[in-house]
Amino acid sequence: MEKAVFKDLKIAAFSWAMVGPLTLKYFADYGATVVRVETSLRPCVTRTSAPYKDNIAGLNRSGYFNHFSANMMSLSLNMNSPLGLGVARELISWADVVMENFTPGVMDKWGLGYEALTRIKPDIIMVRQNGFGMEGPYKNLAAFGMILAAIAGIPQYIGWPDRGPLPVGVGAYTDSISPRFASAALIAALDYRDRTGKGQLIDMAQFETALYFLLPGLLDAAVNGREPVRNGNAVVFAAPHNVYPCQGTERWCTIAAANDSQWAALCKAIGNPELASDQRFDTLQHRKENEKALDARIQEWTIGRTPEDVMSVLQAAGVPAGVVENSADLFEDPQLRARGLFWPMDHSEIGSFTHLGSSMVLSETPAQASKPSPCLGEDNEYVLTKILGKTDEEFVELLAAGVLD
Repeated sequence: MEKAVFKDLKIAAFSWAMVGPLTLKYFADYGATVVRVETSLRPCVTRTSAPYKDNIAGLNRSGYFNHFSANMMSLSLNMNSPLGLGVARELISWADVVMENFTPGVMDKWGLGYEALTRIKPDIIMVRQNGFGMEGPYKNLAAFGMILAAIAGIPQYIGWPDRGPLPVGVGAYTDSISPRFASAALIAALDYRDRTGKGQLIDMAQFETALYFLLPGLLDAAVNGREPVRNGNAVVFAAPHNVYPCQGTERWCTIAAANDSQWAALCKAIGNPELASDQRFDTLQHRKENEKALDARIQEWTIGRTPEDVMSVLQAAGVPAGVVENSADLFEDPQLRARGLFWPMDHSEIGSFTHLGSSMVLSETPAQASKPSPCLGEDNEYVLTKILGKTDEEFVELLAAGVLD
């Protein structure tokens, strides 16, 4: 990859679950050499999570792991072995960046905390992306995705007024938020190192990054003393504002009219222009007061049409509307296909597999699909002999000693 942005960047990753790999992906897809340290003794939870290719379970067959792990290498290493720790230290000496997202204390137990790393390589940059950060009363809490989302208050916003909060649909929700912050912080640290020759520690708390999704509610509570009210799909500033059933099984379309002109355009588009002047619906206040009746009228129109037709007709009229796509829709979505988001590559165990590409298009330095997601330990020989410079005999000795597990 001659034009790769991060062509010369070397990352040693001691990562677990989603937050580490999703952060690494930003760099691996743009040319960084990323070596992920794993072990079969305690494999990453994403390797042991369904769905599996052809419904056959296996450490190398998880769609969850493989979808996000292209362009990375896998080194299987028993970190509880003195020889394994020795290899890890050599890898750190090679790397520009060490990234980890274990519970605080794990890296320190291995003698690989930040201060120890600086003795191995003084200008090392370490990214610690834990649940709650390295300080504070929560620092040792387990950082499971659903628990993090709950502590961050996200479920408090999801649900209906007469029911309790609902958990987010994807347990590892904060794992998908934090990498955006971590990648920006790492790029800043790399720039600082290039200018000064000094590395640094990045202490990233997933808990804190999640709060950026809730700032209006936090400000309302701080300024006005008000807690959010769960209103399902309704909002105070728009009506209609809901998801409406369409033709077909579990087919839906969202419709949101934010002002009276959009409401009038919607009424005209559905062939009922006089509805705009109906006294129950002629103002936002009246539409909010009669929202159930309003939703019922719109549903009468949507139920006999495909969601694609509903979206097309309303968007042509200037009314915000969008199909609620399911997974099959997304996989074949012409917009995503046109932008090359999906990367089909041949995986050594599961055959052809579609990996997730990059959602950023850099005109001069595009992301490239260079390597499919790795099998566990697939790159042991390459990392040890080509990157760390060990002889074939030394590699065989490590293999025989059970270090490469």
